[in-house]
Amino acid sequence: MKDLFSDKNIFPVDIKDTMQQSYLDYSMSVIVGRAIPDARDGLKPVHRRILYAMKELNLEHNKPYKKSARVVGDVIGKYHPHGDMAVYDALVRMSQDFSMRYPLIDGQGNFGSLDGDSPAAMRYTEVRLSKIAEEMLKDLDKNSVDFVPNYDDSLKEPSVLPTFIPNLLMNGTDGIAVGFATKIPPNNLAEIIDACLAYLDKDGEISTDEILNYIKGPDFPTGGICFDIKSIKEAYKKGIGKITLRAKVKEEKIKNRQALVVYEIPYQVNKALLLQSIAQLVKDKKVEGIADLRDESNKEGVRIVIEIKKDEQPKVILNKLFKYTNLQTTFGVNMMALVGNTPRLLNIKDAIGVFVEHRIDVVKRRTSFLLSKAKDRAHILEGLLITLDNIDEVVAIIKSSQSTQEARSRLKERFKLSDRQTQAILDMKLARLVALEKQKLIDEYNQVLKDIEYYESILKDRSVLKGVIKDELVYVKQTYADERKTQILDSIVDIGIEDVIKDEQLIITFSKKGYVKAVPLDVYSTQHRGGKGRMAATFSDNDYITDIFLTNSLNTLLCFTNLGRVYSVKAYNIPKQSPSAKGRPIVNILNLQPQEFVKTIVPISEADSLFFATAAGTVKRSSFRHFENIPSNGKIAIRLNEQDSLVSVFSVAEGDEVIITTRRGMCVRFDSDSVRDMGRAAAGVRGINLSEGDSVVSAFNFNQDKHTKLIVVSQTGLGKLLRVSDIRKVNRGAKGVRCIKLKENDSVAGSLSLKDTGDVIVVTKNGKMIKMDADSINVFSRAARGVKLINLDEADSVVSIVVAGSEDEYKA
Repeated sequence: MKDLFSDKNIFPVDIKDTMQQSYLDYSMSVIVGRAIPDARDGLKPVHRRILYAMKELNLEHNKPYKKSARVVGDVIGKYHPHGDMAVYDALVRMSQDFSMRYPLIDGQGNFGSLDGDSPAAMRYTEVRLSKIAEEMLKDLDKNSVDFVPNYDDSLKEPSVLPTFIPNLLMNGTDGIAVGFATKIPPNNLAEIIDACLAYLDKDGEISTDEILNYIKGPDFPTGGICFDIKSIKEAYKKGIGKITLRAKVKEEKIKNRQALVVYEIPYQVNKALLLQSIAQLVKDKKVEGIADLRDESNKEGVRIVIEIKKDEQPKVILNKLFKYTNLQTTFGVNMMALVGNTPRLLNIKDAIGVFVEHRIDVVKRRTSFLLSKAKDRAHILEGLLITLDNIDEVVAIIKSSQSTQEARSRLKERFKLSDRQTQAILDMKLARLVALEKQKLIDEYNQVLKDIEYYESILKDRSVLKGVIKDELVYVKQTYADERKTQILDSIVDIGIEDVIKDEQLIITFSKKGYVKAVPLDVYSTQHRGGKGRMAATFSDNDYITDIFLTNSLNTLLCFTNLGRVYSVKAYNIPKQSPSAKGRPIVNILNLQPQEFVKTIVPISEADSLFFATAAGTVKRSSFRHFENIPSNGKIAIRLNEQDSLVSVFSVAEGDEVIITTRRGMCVRFDSDSVRDMGRAAAGVRGINLSEGDSVVSAFNFNQDKHTKLIVVSQTGLGKLLRVSDIRKVNRGAKGVRCIKLKENDSVAGSLSLKDTGDVIVVTKNGKMIKMDADSINVFSRAARGVKLINLDEADSVVSIVVAGSEDEYKA
C-alpha cells in the first residue's frame, strides 16, 4: 500500500482540462444514451429497450397482457440500469393515444389523461405491444442490425431497431440534453410513406419542396388546427421553427343561449389547467360575457362547453380565449437527432433520407442472411437428393460400418459430400425414403434455388432492392395509415387587439372641460316624447356636454380640435363607463397641444371626402387620402382665422348635399360637389352668408336616397321634424331660409337629417340625456316652433342632439 502512494504513482493534472473532459464525457453520455433519439428508428435507448424487452417476453398484440411491473423489472434488470419510475414513465407515454400519434404499447388500466392525471402504479396496469410496434421489431433475428453488449456484458441488445415504419417523423419526440434539445412533431403515416416512396423513386435526387408536396404539416394526436403553411414549410426546410396550433371550436345553441364548444385542444395542453385559466380570466374580468363553463369530456372525446351571456358576441370572446389561454399555442420545432451517434439538426428531407437509407441497409443485411441460409439449405438438400438417388448403396454402407464415424467417412468419400451433408444423411429419418417425401425434397430444392436467385438479384440490382422496400412501405401504409387529425390552414390568423373587442355601437360624449367617455347604445331604453330622460353624465360645476356622437367600437376616429388640427384614435380606446360617469380627460388619450381641445370627431369611412364647416360660415372639402397615417402629435386639418372656430366635420360622398343651420334658425342647402377639393391645410370658402351676430351651430351631409326629414331642436327643449323638400336648394354662400320660429330668449341647439324611423337622443347642458322614437315627433312647417321634447330643469338647456341610427348614415 505504501508503494501505491509513492511519488512515482502520482501524476499532476490540469484541473481545467480534467473538468472539461469529464463534462464532455457526461454531455455525450446524456446526448447519446438518454435524451436524443436515433434518427433511424426514432427511439431513445429507454424506449428501444422497453420494446425489445417486451418482444423477449413474447408480448405480441394478440397475446395476453402482462403486468407493467414485470416489463419494467426486465428492462432495468437486463438493459437499462436506471430508476424504475423513469422507465415506467416512458412506457406510459408510449401507450397514451393523446401523447403519441400511433401508440407503440397497448395498455390496459389507468394510463393518465389529458387533465394531467397520473397513471396508476405499475403493479396495477398491464401492457403488451401494439400491432404497429411489432413492425419495428421484425427481422431482429435475421442479422438486420448490430447487437451490442448490455451494461454488464451478460446479454446482447440491438443498437437500433430494423423498423419498417418511419417512427421518428410518425410519432415525433422531445427531449433536453446537455447543450442540445429536440422537439420533433408527429406526422401522418400515409404522408410520410408517400414521401419515402417519392424519395426512393428519385434515388434521393428530390428537393425539400417536393417532399413537402406529400407532407402537409404536423398531424397531432389531439387534432386541432395548424396555421400558416409558409411557417410550417420553413420549419420543415430548416429543421427549426415555430408552428401555431389552435383548438377546434364550434358554436352551438344550448337552452336559448349561444355556446362555444371546444372539441379538440392543442397538443400537450393540460385540459384541467386550461379550464382553470379560463375561469381565472372570468374572475379577473379580463374576459367578460361567459355565463357558464363546464367540462363534458368523456370516452368519446373532448367537449368543453363555454356558455355565452345574452347579447354577447361569441367570436369576440373566442378571440380573447385564443389570445389569453392555451386554446392557441406555439409548437417549437427542433428536429435534432443522432446520425452515426452524432447530434445533427435534420430537415424533413434529411429525416426521410436517414430512414430510407436505414431500410436499405436493413434489407441488404436481411437478404444476405436469408441468402446464406438458403445456400446452406440448398447444400443440405443436394446431399439428401444424392442419398435418395443411391439409397440402396447408402443403406449398405451404413449397415456395414462398425461405427457412426466410419459410416460418416465412407459416405463422405464415396459420394464426395461435405461434413454437413454427411451428417444430414445420417440424421435423416427412414420416413423420408418414401416416394412422396422424395418429391417434396425435390420441390423444396427447386424453391430454394429460386429464392437464392431472388436474394442475389436484390443484392445485385438496386431497382429490385428498391422494389422490395417500396412493397414493404406500401404494406405498412395499407395496414396502419389513417385520416389526418390536424387541419392545416393556408395563412396564420393573428389575433390583434381588434379581434378581442366587442363590435357594438357606442355613444361617445365630450364635456366642456375635456372629459370623454363611451357608453354602449343598448344601455339607453327608448322613452316617450316629453319624458324626463336619463343622466348621461355627472359633472362638476361649470362643466357640461358639448358634443355627442354615435360610432362603432372598431372604427378609427379622426379627432378635430379647436386649433384646426386632427388626431386619430380607435373608438375602443375611449374608456367605457356608466351613463352617469364623468368620463376621463381626453388629454390622457390624445397628445394634445396646450390650449387645444377636441371639437368634433369623424369615423373613418368609405366616403370620398371630409367636409368642414366653421362658426363663421366657412366650408371646405378635402379628400380622405390627406388624413391617412395621422401621427400621434397630430396634423393641421384646416387653417382657421383667429375669430373663427370649427363647428363640424363629416364625410361626404359623390351626390351628397350639405345642410347648414345657424343659431338664429336660418338654414341653407347646397351640393357638396359645389365646393372644390382642397388640400389639408387650406382655409376653405364661404358656405353661408350670415347676418350680423349669427353663427353656424350645425352642418351635416344629406342624401335624398337615405334621408327624408330634418330635425331641429332649440336650447329650450322645443323640437320638430321638417321635410327636407321644404328647404329649397341654393348656391353655396346664400343666406338660406328660416327653418324654425324662435322666441327672443331661444336659439337653435342643433339639427340633423334622419330616415322615416329611428331614435333621437337629446343632451342637455347639465348632463341629462333622453332617447325617443322619431315617429313620436310631429312634422311642422318651416315657420312653426315645434313641441316640447324634454322637460328641462331651471338653468338647464339643450346643447346637442344625435340620431341613434347606423354610423354610416348619421353623424351628430
